Amino acid sequence: MNVIHRGIRTAVDCPRLTRFALQPPKFVEVEFENGSLYKLSAEYLRIYSPAVDSKIRSICGEKVISGRRHVGIMSAEPIGNYAVRLLFDDLHKTGIFTWDYFYHLGSNKFTLMRNYIRTLKKHGLSRDPSRRR
Repeated sequence: MNVIHRGIRTAVDCPRLTRFALQPPKFVEVEFENGSLYKLSAEYLRIYSPAVDSKIRSICGEKVISGRRHVGIMSAEPIGNYAVRLLFDDLHKTGIFTWDYFYHLGSNKFTLMRNYIRTLKKHGLSRDPSRRR
């Protein structure tokens, strides 16, 4: 388990991050000074990676990343005092997750995940990886 304790304020409306803990391969925990504690799964972080080249499938202008239910996090690399770069086991590593972005993902986790599942269903896609032939 990698744990980073920080007292860094990043945005006016985002509370200060007080703890970042990587629990490879399944999740990240982030805790903020206002008492908010978020456990964010590898799948959730992978599908909402802020990277431009996150292996997106665009359908009717919607960002759709499917088949990532079993993705794992291999490591986290600190980026200054404001973010981490996560390396996923599908070798995606270009997304830089700021503390503000972690707070946004944690605060909106249920809504974002529900919308993601609806989008997959709408396009006949699945959270499960496709079978290799």
